Amino acid sequence: MPNLPGVNHQVAVRTLQKAGFRIIRQGKHIVMSDEVRIVTIPRHDPINGYTMAGIVRDAGLTVEQFKELI
Repeated sequence: MPNLPGVNHQVAVRTLQKAGFRIIRQGKHIVMSDEVRIVTIPRHDPINGYTMAGIVRDAGLTVEQFKELI
């Protein structure tokens, strides 16, 4: 799995919103959905690169697509 540099959770949320996800609920984690997939984003600053790569994969994006949306 390709590694991403650490990303702030707010940047991750904005980037996934550009990809069509919306926030379902918030707490210690932010849960987002695009009506097909559900992803959970921890409120860390920064989110570990391997964790972020897993979230990107679960969202149905490639690392390159995610980097373009940032």
